[in-house]
Amino acid sequence: MTQVETRKISTASGLTFTADVAGPAAGPLVLLLHGFPESRHSWRAALPVLAAAGYRCVAPDQRGYSAGARPDPADLANYAFDKLVNDALAIAAAAGYEGKRFHQVGHDWGGQVAWGVANAHPERLASLTVLSRPHPLSFRRALQDPNGDQKHRSRHHTRFLEPETGPLLIEDDARRLREGLFGQNVDEAAIADHVSVLGNRDAIEAALAWYRANKGLSGDFGPITVPTLYIWGDADATVGPDAAKGTGAFVTAPYSMEVLPGVGHFVMDNAPAQATELILAHLERHPV
Repeated sequence: MTQVETRKISTASGLTFTADVAGPAAGPLVLLLHGFPESRHSWRAALPVLAAAGYRCVAPDQRGYSAGARPDPADLANYAFDKLVNDALAIAAAAGYEGKRFHQVGHDWGGQVAWGVANAHPERLASLTVLSRPHPLSFRRALQDPNGDQKHRSRHHTRFLEPETGPLLIEDDARRLREGLFGQNVDEAAIADHVSVLGNRDAIEAALAWYRANKGLSGDFGPITVPTLYIWGDADATVGPDAAKGTGAFVTAPYSMEVLPGVGHFVMDNAPAQATELILAHLERHPV
């Protein structure tokens, strides 16, 4: 099996990201961005498969999750959306792909960043793959629908803005983080990996700063012009069918949506082999 190495990647911005890296150094780059409340470990099943196919895979713990890339979360400007998007490009550059096209993959909040990269820097991407997180404009439309249920599905976002949430999530060996947020068939080994990154006060406050700095995020998104694969599990408790199935309306490039029956929000933990197969096929359809 292809070896996965954990490395420190230092960017020109002065941040140092902990990242899992696999695959030939000269291979096309696949940058994989995790969501909340997960970590780089989300991609543990995908990295060996993609690397064996010749891709250079980089899966970082993102801003605030990596101890070396954790500016003060009390200053929410440190976690503004443009900084999260710029991190993706900075990590690609530090990995040896400055100015080169690459494949962008993201889940949940990492998916939001992936949409942001494709929106602002389409010329840099050969392909885009997003898991769970709908296009931001489809998400906003579903949230604003008075007859829809997306607002109810996203109600936890409001709790993440409260100052007591961080300490509550990590008290008692991160019991609420383990039980509440991972209540969608994520196995205990995967939970332990994610909690090893996120289960301390500094990390959880930085992760929650993503929500606090980007309340009601829609931004200046337009149609996506990068070939896009959107993967959604129909048992997702936090993203409903209206937001998910509306995503294609905001992509003008070749677009495909794959619905995974019985799969929840944490796609790479619930259906890693199936999702990896779909990702690999999409990369191969759209070479760098």
